Amino acid sequence: MIIAIDGPAGSGKSTVAKRVARSLGFSYLDTGAMYRAVTYSALANGLDITDAQAVAGIAETQTIEFGYKLGESLPSSVFIDGEDVTDLIRTPLVDAHVSTVSSYPEVRAALVSQQRRFGMAHDTVMEGRDIGTAVFPQAELKIFLTAQPEVRARRRVKQNISRKAQTAVEYAVIDNTDEQQVLEEILRRDQEDESREVSPLVAAEDSIEIDSTEISIGKVIARIVKLAQAIVEQDADAKVKTQEDVGSSASSTSSASSTSSASSAVEPTDARRPEGLMR
Repeated sequence: MIIAIDGPAGSGKSTVAKRVARSLGFSYLDTGAMYRAVTYSALANGLDITDAQAVAGIAETQTIEFGYKLGESLPSSVFIDGEDVTDLIRTPLVDAHVSTVSSYPEVRAALVSQQRRFGMAHDTVMEGRDIGTAVFPQAELKIFLTAQPEVRARRRVKQNISRKAQTAVEYAVIDNTDEQQVLEEILRRDQEDESREVSPLVAAEDSIEIDSTEISIGKVIARIVKLAQAIVEQDADAKVKTQEDVGSSASSTSSASSTSSASSAVEPTDARRPEGLMR
């Protein structure tokens, strides 16, 4: 099962997606970290961020990996080309350029193929800006999470203050604890994300929109978990009915053929679909 959570910068996608993954026992794939890793590597290697072909070369040739501790839904580390960049990809310098990097079609194509391979192998919660529209349009549950820009800026400032206290990474490049500055950056990111030609930020037609401006993150998470559980229950009910139909059909045939039919017809059509909510 795949849960896609899309939305603008600062809407709380990462926090919500991580906690939903933990609640359901799913794997969490931080797609934003992949674009950040490419952005960091391009900057660290002195590339011109406006040179799409040069930046795409990073995405196409450098391997991005996530480190997971045994039994954990969330990755504990991010690597690109073997370098641990877990903290380095969260700096304001990367913040300022990641939207540009993610707008390049060649970069997106290289990373989307990796994301799809991961999603096909695991029950996964993914968050980004085009998961439900471009990466996994067939996702069983699509959420579009948003909030007013001022609220998103306030939340991002709190996050940045907490992050500065927890890591040794130097954040002096931009005064990202200034709420007005953060608001301006969020509005700039919104404009870039919504207007880019390739995979712009837009809610999928079949997504469920949740505005978290006036509701807590906890309530958002609870609603998404409930929606996911309902889908799993519906799938289980459908499977039971299929088995009953197969059994009814088999009873009208000979004993030998009924045994053969019943044993082969109850296989699930989607081998990735869990019986319950645990991997």
